[in-house]
Amino acid sequence: MSTFTKIKAVKDSLSSSELKLAKFALDSSNAIRELSSQELANVVGVSQSSVVKFSQKLGYKGYPAFKMGVIDALNTSTANSNLHGKITVNDGFAQMSDKLLSSKVSVLNETRNLNDEKSLVAAVELLKSSKRILICGLGGSALVGKDFSYKLQKLGILAIEEADAHAQLAFAATLGVNDLVFAISESGNTKEIINVVSEAKHNNTKVISLTRFGTTPISDLAEVKLYSVADEESARLSSILARTAQEFIIDILFIAITQSSRQGRQILEKTNAVVSDFRRSS
Repeated sequence: MSTFTKIKAVKDSLSSSELKLAKFALDSSNAIRELSSQELANVVGVSQSSVVKFSQKLGYKGYPAFKMGVIDALNTSTANSNLHGKITVNDGFAQMSDKLLSSKVSVLNETRNLNDEKSLVAAVELLKSSKRILICGLGGSALVGKDFSYKLQKLGILAIEEADAHAQLAFAATLGVNDLVFAISESGNTKEIINVVSEAKHNNTKVISLTRFGTTPISDLAEVKLYSVADEESARLSSILARTAQEFIIDILFIAITQSSRQGRQILEKTNAVVSDFRRSS
């Protein structure tokens, strides 16, 4: 996954020193090619230890690995992912539509870059092998979870989405080692979802998390960590982009399960046929 995508995904959780490093890495990334960790620290005005900690927060063992990540990102970079501007009340319909479209394309690309194939494959295997699946989320994440439960049910997978936090917790208490919790939280810090995941772990139930990139209370408890991106500054737009990113991940999982399960494909064909017959007869 792109180093620049990682930086943008974790920027809200960075310290003041790390924010200086993040800004330099995004704005003056070419300069990092020639800088040692001490030289970078001097240029930015932070300690060398801050450079190392910043590198580790992004998932690298140290500065040399981070530097290589920046170089790789520069070499593979194509278009600027920040093509969209902030939508304002003065935008006309066409301008607003163009900005929204660019924002969604950017978020989809960054979300794809954040999730490696190994994690997605592991998530697919857990979803296919689990006896019961509890999908939990609140607000917009609950809407995404409901959509995912419908998709899995059409494949013959017992997936339950419950929007009420108390009901989620009660259901989690009944889960066991052969079951699964799929926890959706854009922040990764939703108190009610943390309680559900904690209860599941107490029962040795496996967990897949779908949160923002970085260390969060929910992803820390998950066997498989998936990530979504929504870095738009506008609060009004961010919920739209968060759902766009989350829906992209669940659609990837749904299609991957369909591709890998002949029984799932047969059940999907049957459910589609039943609905089609009903529509024709009504």
